[in-house]
Amino acid sequence: MKISSEFSKHALSYDTYNVIQNKVIDKLLLHVENKPQNILDLGCGNGSLCKKIDWKYKHFTGVDFASGMLELHPKSQKIECIYGNFNDNTLFENLSTYDYDFIFSASALQWADDLDKVFANIKKFNAPIALAIFTSNTFKVLNKTASVKSLLRTSDEVKKLQEKYFDVNFEVVNYKLEFESTRDMFKYIKKSGVSGARKVLSYKQSKKLLKEYPLSYLEFEVAFVYTK
Repeated sequence: MKISSEFSKHALSYDTYNVIQNKVIDKLLLHVENKPQNILDLGCGNGSLCKKIDWKYKHFTGVDFASGMLELHPKSQKIECIYGNFNDNTLFENLSTYDYDFIFSASALQWADDLDKVFANIKKFNAPIALAIFTSNTFKVLNKTASVKSLLRTSDEVKKLQEKYFDVNFEVVNYKLEFESTRDMFKYIKKSGVSGARKVLSYKQSKKLLKEYPLSYLEFEVAFVYTK
């Protein structure tokens, strides 16, 4: 299953499970000193960031590759939702006809096929940024227990890539999300879309992980890249 299909599949239940993503959005918005009027949100999902903006703006463009998420995004004369993939240069060519004074991306760019290329395309807008990217220590103990390699880039890799294009702040923040049971934890992973559509464990391996996972929480590591 493609990652976009995974997010669309669980779109209706996403708000119930995006606890960490909401914390990430709150932190991103802390780094907005002015009140940008023309906003681009790459990987906008069902509009979690849009809903939290508490100032009046002229135009908000939300881009996502999961049609199920876009269907749930707020709509208005000021809000434009675009079905598109930030891995596709054509998207950025089309977006270049707009002028943006702020670019957000909350919990999406970890799925970039070529993050270097995506950063290069974002740089062309010459606008302030606030980006949050999940990195490889997310699910660190779970991956270790299951003998699975993380799909995500390390925070050092993200830092090195962003330094090529931006003179901005870089910060790594760790979060924990507690669960009553390991089974509830697995349900969260499935419903939140954070697994990236990867199903690498057999039934036997999953059962073993359920039994042996030593923590009552999941770990998340997020790299924040934001304009000074």
